[in-house]
Amino acid sequence: MPRENHNACEGSMTENTPEYRYTASMAEQIELAWQDRWEREGTFHADNPSGPLAGEKAEREKFYLLDMFPYPSGKGLHVGHPLGYIATDVVGRFERMRGKNVLHALGYDAFGLPAEQYAIQTGQHPRITTEASIANMRRQLRRLGLGHDDRRSVSTTDPEYVRWTQWIFSQIFNSWFDPTAPNEEGTVGRARPISELMAQFESGERETPDGRAWAELSGRERDSVLSGYRLAFVAEAPVNWCPGLGTVLANEEVTADGRSERGNYPVFKRNLKQWMMRITAYGDRLIDGLDTVEWPEKVRLMQRNWIGRSEGAYVDFHVSGAAGELWTEPLRVFTTRPDTLFGATFMVVSPEHPLVDPAAGVVPQQWPIGTRDAWSGGAGSPAAAVAEYQKRAAAKTDEERADDARAKTGVFTGMYAVNPVNGGEIPIFVADYVLMGYGTGAIMAVPAHDARDHAFAKKYDLDIVETIRPAEGGTDVQEEAYLGDGAVVNSSNAEVSLDGLAKADSIARITGWLESKGLGEGAVTYRLRDWLFSRQRYWGEPFPIVYDSDGVAHVVPDSMLPVDLPEVPDFSPRTYDPEDAGSEPEPPLGRSADWVNVDLDLGDGVKSYRRDTNTMPQWAGSCWYELRYLDPTNDSAFVDPEVERYWMGPRAAGESGGTDLYVGGVEHAVLHLLYARFWHKVLFDLGHLSSSEPFHTLFNQGYIQAYAYVDERGQYVQADEVSGDEASGFTWQGQAVRREYGKMGKSLKNMVTPDEMYAAYGADTFRVYVMSMGPLDLSRPWETRAVVGSQRFLQRLWRNVVSEETGSLTVVDDAPDQETARLLARTITEVSEEMAAMRPNTAIAKLITLNNHLTSLDGVPHEVAEAIVLMVSPIAPHLAEELWARLGHEGSLAYEPWPVVSDASLLVEDTVTCVVQVAGKVRDRLEVPASIGEDELREQALAAPGVVRALDGRGVRTVVVRAPRLVNVVPA
Repeated sequence: MPRENHNACEGSMTENTPEYRYTASMAEQIELAWQDRWEREGTFHADNPSGPLAGEKAEREKFYLLDMFPYPSGKGLHVGHPLGYIATDVVGRFERMRGKNVLHALGYDAFGLPAEQYAIQTGQHPRITTEASIANMRRQLRRLGLGHDDRRSVSTTDPEYVRWTQWIFSQIFNSWFDPTAPNEEGTVGRARPISELMAQFESGERETPDGRAWAELSGRERDSVLSGYRLAFVAEAPVNWCPGLGTVLANEEVTADGRSERGNYPVFKRNLKQWMMRITAYGDRLIDGLDTVEWPEKVRLMQRNWIGRSEGAYVDFHVSGAAGELWTEPLRVFTTRPDTLFGATFMVVSPEHPLVDPAAGVVPQQWPIGTRDAWSGGAGSPAAAVAEYQKRAAAKTDEERADDARAKTGVFTGMYAVNPVNGGEIPIFVADYVLMGYGTGAIMAVPAHDARDHAFAKKYDLDIVETIRPAEGGTDVQEEAYLGDGAVVNSSNAEVSLDGLAKADSIARITGWLESKGLGEGAVTYRLRDWLFSRQRYWGEPFPIVYDSDGVAHVVPDSMLPVDLPEVPDFSPRTYDPEDAGSEPEPPLGRSADWVNVDLDLGDGVKSYRRDTNTMPQWAGSCWYELRYLDPTNDSAFVDPEVERYWMGPRAAGESGGTDLYVGGVEHAVLHLLYARFWHKVLFDLGHLSSSEPFHTLFNQGYIQAYAYVDERGQYVQADEVSGDEASGFTWQGQAVRREYGKMGKSLKNMVTPDEMYAAYGADTFRVYVMSMGPLDLSRPWETRAVVGSQRFLQRLWRNVVSEETGSLTVVDDAPDQETARLLARTITEVSEEMAAMRPNTAIAKLITLNNHLTSLDGVPHEVAEAIVLMVSPIAPHLAEELWARLGHEGSLAYEPWPVVSDASLLVEDTVTCVVQVAGKVRDRLEVPASIGEDELREQALAAPGVVRALDGRGVRTVVVRAPRLVNVVPA
């Protein structure tokens, strides 16, 4: 008699609920007990080949599994957060059962602005807030049953972790990029110790910029020369300065209106001294490395576009009309189309360009003769026009300024540039659509062949000269820019002619001419900018840098690391009048005089130094955590070379190495991945790593989203109190509400926490539901009412092994019948394929089919019960462990071999002969599986050669299918 006869909601408890039914209460007992045992026995500890974490598991094939570094939010987790963590846990458990040594750890990217903001508001030290958030997140994730090696967990705020982050910065600071040196990736260009560059200057192998001997330079002069090469250096950089908050803001912290997201204060563009990372030196290698990793193509494309490699030429324009002839340097631009130089009729510089810096005094006080009415903006002088324009531009974000749809504005600087190919003077404008952070901060404008330049030229009455003409037809460039290719025209002088040449030939010819005249040079540039690496905040890693009395930077010796944060009375930076654009940042660390001013012996006796008062950005700690997981207790190196080689080294010649699987959201597809790859390649070049890429295989999971509901006031209402549907509409307390779909969160009143799911259903049910919602790489809506379906699946599995009434085993020792044996074999094969391909949703569907079949049996064969329990274990590990123990096994099943099909004949389906008719006459016969479905049989019949010949191009009115033995095709 079948044992399946439960019609009531199986997740609820009633007075008639059997004592041994798998309920949320029982699930909690089972889950907590197994979590304690896993921790006690170190079940998920991965072994290193050497060192304190060495063990025999290192003899197995390794599998390094990595989640993107989480930030420990004080709000805790909602049900959308664990999607990726559950997915990687499923993968890790599956790979362990396939005999691999799986390293899976989780740490915390714990420096960050939220804790510091809370400290500013309350006075509570951000470390206290951070550690409380980590403890809560760790509790929530432990309750989920994740198989992490807890010995390897780190936090970026740990003193030892800070020590090695600062050490890595020191390595970068003490390095330079030699573009001519061969690297171990088989290309050219790599990092070298700065000492080797100094040796070149000392020996005279490399000349100093002004030709003097190295020994003749002062310490400050030497430092200035080396800073031009170092991979970490201080430079003037355009930043978002917010006087009202007293800090520099990242672009994402500035609203579209040019105000701070927090506090709504004005934000100004300023050039300030900041730490920079010379990531641009690695542009080519960052692009080339993408061919060695297994990443989604869309992510590789995003990285390539962000790096933005461009080939072209630098061109120098001499400036005339500067006040007092103070400007003697050429105005340098980069262009990908030097072949259009003869059509350059004006130039544009950024409002932040040194040419128009008020301190330089270069902008003239009078309009030159020939100034057109449209150029002045109604101002009394170029200096006044430029100053007013700079003020307006400073209140705009880079995104706003770069928006192509926005109307272009600008003013004439009163100065001209000399076009190097024809000697003509062309006006220089200042316009906010040119950004100082990109290229040289100046462009040559060719309005005949650039839509943006054309619109600007029409607006400001500027000349338009055609230099490219299509082979047929054409465009009146006075009315519209021609953007296509064609033959070059109107492009010759006494020494060089481009007329009639194709694009590639004309670019090569004019570039060669410019180089021969000293007016330019061929070049490769990148959209990628050097990485701004300073923050004027407290809660971050201090720089391991001190300055001597000459202002020369010195790196702190390794023996003095870590440089700890001082205790400060106030965590907030100094703030100013919100409109005081000329104010300067004063970071919180600057107020701790005893910490800032120190006496140190750096090798040449005790001297007085001043510490750097900036802190590193949050990116720093997340650039290398995958390396510290490998060797977290090592106090003599950030990672042992043998350990790194075992877990991340290339498996074969020509490979780049890295983690075996990296899982995280696509929102980190650019910056985090780019910065981490840059740090990794520098460490690789310096000989510290065997892998040239940190993440070999990348998988981007989707998101769990949710419905939110808004009333007529525009206020969010409690989502779990809303009733109705799409057809009848939605109501809350009798009021009509509007449904929205998107994020989940407290402010949207639609947040559901894992803790609620644990209490209502248990962690395993939550895991099964999350994994069954759809493909991992797609987003999906959360539906709490649907979770009960996953609970029913697990309850049926429990009943297939354990009696709900007595708690005793119900399995039998009989061999499975043929139908069960075939279904089991097919399930093992299909679930193995789905799990290997990271498709747990379809694997669960296969397991449900097998489980439902087992409920129809009078007794489940012991060997079948064991097999389904093993296959369920990666997804519902606690329940599987409990059933495995009840089936007579003493140890954990975490390392039990994954089920395999021992009898291949069970996978061979019985076949039958299907007769295929056309208009009632037999035209073909097909050998098909007895279990074939109607749709598949219809497709095979229509493709059969006899049917194709009989139809002879005629259409089909209908197809009558009697699977598996008969198909009749009725022609149209």
